[in-house]
Order: sequence, then structure tokens, then C-alpha cells
Amino acid sequence: MVSERKVLVVDDEPGHRLMVKAVLEHRGWAVAEASDGETALATIPAAEPDVVLLDMRMPGMSGVEVLRELKISRPNLPVVLLTAYGSVGSAVDAMKKGAFDYLTKPADNDELEAVLDKAWRFARLTGENEALKKQIKSRQSVDLIGQSPGMLAVKEFIEQVGPSEATVLILGESGTGKELVAERLHNASLRRSGPLIKVNCAALPGELLESELFGYVKGAFTGAIKDKPGRFQLARGGTLFLDEIGELPQSLQAKLLRALQERIVEPLGSIKPVETDVRILAATNRSLVDEVAAGRFREDLYYRLNVLEIRIPPLRERREDIPLLANFLLTRLGEKNRKQVRNLSPEFVSALMAYTWPGNVRELENVLERGLILSRTDTLTPDLLPPQMANLTEDQAATPGRDFARQAVEEAEKDALVRALAANDGHREKTADALGVSRRTLQYKLKKYGLIRR
Repeated sequence: MVSERKVLVVDDEPGHRLMVKAVLEHRGWAVAEASDGETALATIPAAEPDVVLLDMRMPGMSGVEVLRELKISRPNLPVVLLTAYGSVGSAVDAMKKGAFDYLTKPADNDELEAVLDKAWRFARLTGENEALKKQIKSRQSVDLIGQSPGMLAVKEFIEQVGPSEATVLILGESGTGKELVAERLHNASLRRSGPLIKVNCAALPGELLESELFGYVKGAFTGAIKDKPGRFQLARGGTLFLDEIGELPQSLQAKLLRALQERIVEPLGSIKPVETDVRILAATNRSLVDEVAAGRFREDLYYRLNVLEIRIPPLRERREDIPLLANFLLTRLGEKNRKQVRNLSPEFVSALMAYTWPGNVRELENVLERGLILSRTDTLTPDLLPPQMANLTEDQAATPGRDFARQAVEEAEKDALVRALAANDGHREKTADALGVSRRTLQYKLKKYGLIRR
């Protein structure tokens, strides 16, 4: 039985309603009831049914009227209609208006469950598709938005290397988006249907990290009351992302090297090796070349990890991406905080462009969220900048270069638009998606810079 299947039965005939409820509960359905349309609409928010079984003829609101309301408030909720034999024509008309299917009274029990189960599977598939769309949208990472040469090189690398099985070493300062690049590489690979398992090598002490990576067997140490698979086993058929690999204790480096070379691991307390089937991605904000020279990182492990290498440019090296990135972030943060702040003043953007961004995109997001929360208007202005950036606007105001700074910002934004259009063959919808902005925003920017006719 599938206990999570939920149905709302709406019927003004108590006897028929109870009979249907008994049949469906016996077959594993969770059943909620309503005796009329108004009660049904009031019941749905709390009951959260997967399917509605709705009688066509009821006092008060008819089944068609309830259907009409549901198509507005819950467009993805499937509705199965119950109708008398002589009203089949009305039921067919109702299906044209959005009903999933219909049954004539009294419905055969097997046919009833078959139709409801089909509707439930449809609802489940629709929900999974919606979740996948949101997931894909969320994976459009802010760190990969931009058309600067550095970011175009990163995107090209992901497109070219993603489908391979090669180990990749991702380099970059904190906050540049190394983890998001790893996600993109996994999603571009033939292993994308498998798991992406992440391990932060700096987050755990050596003895715990070893058990996390390789697992352990029952009795390996005090408290090991059952076998536990390691991350290598959990990532089977997928990708294992080793973040902050430069922090890996030397005591584990030899064991990791063996796992990569021989594609086997030995859980703690076991003498029986376990085969692995993973693709390795690793990331660090350190120079592993310097770590090797200092004797803190094994040279053979470095070369095993560095089959292919990609460096994520810091934000200060791709300033031309800042205006588009800031606008995208502002929209996303507005949704998160349920607050509409739509604009960035030229002075605010000039300060963003002048700052060195030691925390990179992560710091930019924090600055924008702070400004959004404190803002009392729909525009972020320089007075909303954090203390470490306040002197930037003061310096700009004290010099005749303020207009020049604004012009530089606009030129950078225009150049990014031109690059994005060229990369997407002039297709505006694809360009908007690549930049992480709405089509309406893109249209406004194109007109602003004279890239299309007004």
C-alpha cells in the first residue's frame, strides 16, 4: 500500500461518500471528506490532497464551479469528476475546462482506484517537474553570471570538460564559487543522474574525516555499533567533491592517493577493500604548488588531483560583471526577504565597482542584502553601504571623476550585454537566461544603451 496517497472526496450524499471512503482507505489512501463545494475549498489548504474526487451535482456550488476555482488556486491539482450516467456530456465539457478524468456513478471499485492512482501519479510527476525547474533555476549560480573574459573561459571549460571522467582541480579565493563550479561540472557529466557528494576537508579533524571518507565497520572503535559507508561508497556512480583539499591532514593523504590510484577504499576496522566508482573533483584556495614545496602536501597526490585545472577569477578581476551580478542578486534577495528594492543608484554601483572585494561574490551578496533590509525606498543609495565601503563614495564626491565613474559603470554593463548577445546569437530569451535577468530587464537595458530601437 502507498500510505502517502491523499484524496479529498466531495459528495453531498453521505452514504456514497462513506462507501467511497471505506473502499479507498482499505486500499491505502488517506481520505478527507467534504459535503459541498464551499467546504471542499476550505478543506484543501489543511488536507493538502493529491487528488480531488468531485461530484458534479451538489447544492450550492456545482462541481464545475468548484473545478473553476481550483484551476485558479491549484492549477496542478488533478480533479476527477463523479457524474450520473445521463450527465456524461457535462463531464466531457468539464474535462475541456481542466478536469483530469471522470467516472459515472456508481463507479466500479477497481476502476475508481485505477483512475485516482493515475491522477496521483500525474500530480506526483507534475510536482517533480516543478521542483526540477526550481532546482535548475537555483543552479544558475550568481558566481557564473557574467560575460567577462574570465567567466567566459570558466563556462567554456565546464562545457568542454564536464562530460569527461577526468579529475579536476578547482582553484580560487574564498567566495568565488568553487563549489558551484563543481556542481556545474557534475551536472554536465554523464554521471549527473548519480549523487554529488561533498566533503569539506577543513571542517573535521583527521580521525573523523577518515571515517567520513572511507567509512567503518561495526566494532572498529567504541560507539561503532553498525557498519557505516563512507563518502566514497555513497558517491558510487556519481561525483565526489573534496572541498578545501589543501587542508587534508598528511596522515590521510597517502590513503586518499591509494583510493584514487587503485579505485578501492578500506573502511576503518576492515581488511577487505571496497571498490569505488566515482569521479573526483577537488577545490582549494591555497597554492598546492607552494604546499608541495613546503612539504605539507604530497607531490604525487597533487599530480593525481591536477589532471585538469580551472581557476575561478576573483571579483576584482571581472569588475565588468558587477552591475549585472548585482542586479541579479538584488532580485533574488528581494524574493528571499519579501521586499521589493528594484534599483541601484549610480553612486552605489560606482562604489561597488571601486571596491576590491576580498570576500568576492559572497561579500557582494552580503552588502546587497544589508542595503536591501535597511532601505526605506526602492533604490539602494550610498548611505546604505557598510563602513568599509563608505569612504569610496566620499572620495568620489570629492573629485571631479564622479561622472567618469558612472560612465565607466555604464560602459562595462553595455559591453557585457553586447558579449552576451553575441554568445547567444542575438536570441534575447537565451541572453536573459545567461545573464540571470528577466526579459523585461534585458529589454530595458538594450533600449537604454541603444542596442535596439526604442
